[in-house]
Amino acid sequence: MLRPFHLAFPVEDLEATRSFYRDLLGCSVGREAERWIDFDLFGHQISAHLRNAGKGEAIDLHNPVDGDQVPVPHFGIILTIAQWQELRDRLENQPGIRWMIRPRIRFQGQVGEQATMFFLDPSGNALEFKAFADDGGIFQRA
Repeated sequence: MLRPFHLAFPVEDLEATRSFYRDLLGCSVGREAERWIDFDLFGHQISAHLRNAGKGEAIDLHNPVDGDQVPVPHFGIILTIAQWQELRDRLENQPGIRWMIRPRIRFQGQVGEQATMFFLDPSGNALEFKAFADDGGIFQRA
C-alpha cells in the first residue's frame, strides 16, 4: 500500500497560503499553530511554515513544534508504526547519522500524536520520518 508523503515548506504569509490551498485547491485544513498550517493535499500531508524574512533579517529556518525546533524546509514519509520502529532501530546507533531531532513521540496524548525523527542527508537536506498509531490522526484537527 502506498503511504502518504509529507512535505514542509516555508511561506511568507499564512493567511494567503491558507486561502490558496484551502479555497483555490480545495485542501482541507488539518492541525495548525501560530506559525504553521497542515493541509490535506489529495491524501498527502503538506505543512506550510511561516518564515522570518523581514528587511535586513536573516531567514529563520526553524519553527517550534511541541518543544522541538523543526527545520523548514524538510520532507519525508509517513510510515506505519512498525516501519518507523524498524527504521529508528536501524539508524539510532549508526555513526554518521546527523540527528536534528532524535526519535520521540510528539503531541503525546493529544490529537495527532505521532512518532517522529529528523536527520540530515549527506547534502544537508532535512528529512522527517513519522508514524501515527491511527492514520485518522494525520489530518485530524485538535
